[in-house]
Amino acid sequence: MAVSKIGRRIDGKLVEPKRQLAMVFDLNKCLGCHTCVMSCKTQWTREGGMESMWWTVVNTMPGKGTPKDWETSGGGFLPDGTARAGRLPTNEEFGVAWEFNYDEVFHGGKGQSVHLKPKGDPKWGPNWDEDEGSGEYPNSYYFYLPRICNHCSHPACVEACPRGAIEKREEDGVVLINEERCKGYRFCMEACPYKRIYFNFKKDVSQKCIFCYPRLEKGVAPACARQCPGRMRHVGYLDDPNSSVYKLVTKHQVALPLHDEFGTQPNVYYIPPMAPPKMDNQGNPLTEERRIPREYLESLFGPRVNEVLAKLEGEMVKRRAGERSEILETLIVYKWPQDIFPSFPNDPSDVQ
Repeated sequence: MAVSKIGRRIDGKLVEPKRQLAMVFDLNKCLGCHTCVMSCKTQWTREGGMESMWWTVVNTMPGKGTPKDWETSGGGFLPDGTARAGRLPTNEEFGVAWEFNYDEVFHGGKGQSVHLKPKGDPKWGPNWDEDEGSGEYPNSYYFYLPRICNHCSHPACVEACPRGAIEKREEDGVVLINEERCKGYRFCMEACPYKRIYFNFKKDVSQKCIFCYPRLEKGVAPACARQCPGRMRHVGYLDDPNSSVYKLVTKHQVALPLHDEFGTQPNVYYIPPMAPPKMDNQGNPLTEERRIPREYLESLFGPRVNEVLAKLEGEMVKRRAGERSEILETLIVYKWPQDIFPSFPNDPSDVQ
């Protein structure tokens, strides 16, 4: 599919970024701990109107995700490059910020007889179906899928905005919303097939992940990546041979985009999850068939997921035989932070 490269505007024209920053998430190392979520929340979404915003989320898959049913909400581009119609998720589908019975528990003298619970009767939230997954015992399964704005090379949000309020930074391809130009039309939210844009009803502007660009400018990795205890978020430039992102995406080609068929050329990639073989009730392997259905993984990451999983399994065989594996050594991350985001090694406490 022939698509245009969308960048920033100079004299009214869109200019392609000089470099593209990207992330690779190793789904085999995600703990589902949400440390990334809270590090982002405490740093960027504490102001008024941002209570329900989660610029980074960790969804349980299979699941309906955040916002609910985002995978079938449209947006992005058709195979011929034309825009695909999308819909605007409701506030309930995003998950409104709940209020809890804090006064009753902490100040009402009932701390030993009542527990914290949301007020009212909420029907959905950002992690409503967490850890539910799919399948039947003893072969039920699930895995965690972290998601942020993909900072796409062909971002549908940029083309959908009639105000020209969304651009890609020339120096690194990070997609940003100019809140001074945004008038709250929310066409960007409809157009984004990943539904990673939120709306601030107090400021009447759209807001989303900014890839922690103020940190990048000081050589500090994004908060979600640096705080990840699993060391599964790789950050780097796609054209940097010393970057683990380059090695995983370009050199070894074991990192895959999520729903590449949406046509936005996302710059967040995933190492697909491996799984143990199916077993009987006594824990004995039945066949070599893996617990996570390949058809489901193909629906997320495309048909190349089979090739990638076979390559990862082959590398594990090599490593057990005493041979080196650059792929596995890259994914293990022996030296932190230089092995996982070499361009952004600074400690945030050491910079002004």
